[in-house]
Amino acid sequence: MAAHTRPLTPAEIASVPDGKIDFDDIPELDSDFWREAELGRPDRTEQITMRVKRSVLDYFRAPGKGYQTRINRVLESYVRAQGGS
Repeated sequence: MAAHTRPLTPAEIASVPDGKIDFDDIPELDSDFWREAELGRPDRTEQITMRVKRSVLDYFRAPGKGYQTRINRVLESYVRAQGGS
């Protein structure tokens, strides 16, 4: 496969035929790997109702779509800083 000077777009990646993909640098997943593997459980979100100051909501909405995700990331960061999971 040719070297690229920039990351490929999703459409460019999808257009690469499987036979042209070089897998040589990807190690085989042997029985040792699977013996040590653990099943991960996603931390699901839960819909809630919450009162937030208008100024706070305006701040998180200002950059556009995804304000709830941004608020959640800030809250997750706070929980980790407090020693939570």
